[in-house]
Amino acid sequence: MEVIFMNRLSKMSGQHEEHAQLWIGEEEGAWHLGWSRYEEGDREDSIWYEGNSWEELLHIYRHQLAIQMSEGYRPLIQGFFNETEDLKSRSYGGQRLHCYSERYGNEELYADLCTWRRRRAASDRKAPYFIATNRLLRMISAFVPQSMDELMQLPGVGESKASEYGQEWMELTSGVERSTAFPLDWVPSVLSEDEYESWLYKQKEQKYKQELDKFTTRKQVLEGMKEGYTLEEIVNRSGLSRRELIELLEMLDTEGYDTDSLLDAELAVMPEQEQEAVWSAYEELGDSFLKPVLHKVYGGDKPVSGNLEQVYERLRMIRIRFRRHVETERNAG
Repeated sequence: MEVIFMNRLSKMSGQHEEHAQLWIGEEEGAWHLGWSRYEEGDREDSIWYEGNSWEELLHIYRHQLAIQMSEGYRPLIQGFFNETEDLKSRSYGGQRLHCYSERYGNEELYADLCTWRRRRAASDRKAPYFIATNRLLRMISAFVPQSMDELMQLPGVGESKASEYGQEWMELTSGVERSTAFPLDWVPSVLSEDEYESWLYKQKEQKYKQELDKFTTRKQVLEGMKEGYTLEEIVNRSGLSRRELIELLEMLDTEGYDTDSLLDAELAVMPEQEQEAVWSAYEELGDSFLKPVLHKVYGGDKPVSGNLEQVYERLRMIRIRFRRHVETERNAG
């Protein structure tokens, strides 16, 4: 195997320095990604990836490396994640406050704030994150503002949010003791650089995990279509809901992937005359909204080809083909 990339990393564990190597190799057209850890003369190897996809290797590389760096490893050669720019741009901003609040927040107060948010969301009929993000509730729990002036020093709290929810937050924080004070310019001096960097890489780990999961799901769907799986089989294989899968199929179709075999199989149970009526409705009404098409085709009658959820699925699948047809006609013109 030919090693085409290698970097050395180290971290302090008490008084002892631990060493590791990250490497990428190529052998007979296959890529290999690995991690070698050294301790007291012994070497422990972990293979993170073996396969033919360079794109998949990069997703795994970023995620696994972020894990190691969040645990304290630092590279001999910098620049994996533009970390220098991250540290400079965020050193004295909201990210430091976010880091401190996650590490030193009052968990009991945070739980009370989350309970309040659920109740307020239910009464206002809003999604909880529209009322307050987890990050904001974490900051309130860590810094325990006890006046409107202090509350508005937290990132994410403006006059509108403070006037709408501030008094209720003050009621929750008023009886809580705190060991810190406002203004919060002391936070950067309390957090060590290593502590902050490890937290920053933990955020990257979560980000790259989401990207890796998205890539893996996409790969499973593409492989399922290639193997001729049904929609339900791909749902079971990928963990997506049926709606999520159809939305992904819409995206894949616009990218040029062949979805016809899967669409043919799923629409085979739908009468051809009904499909033609749906197509005509899209031509007349456009494809932005499904409900007008539903009413145009079925009126006030219950669709005969399945329950309402199934009918919406088929409307979306026919829309995939309709949009492709419109785009082809546009390009041809």
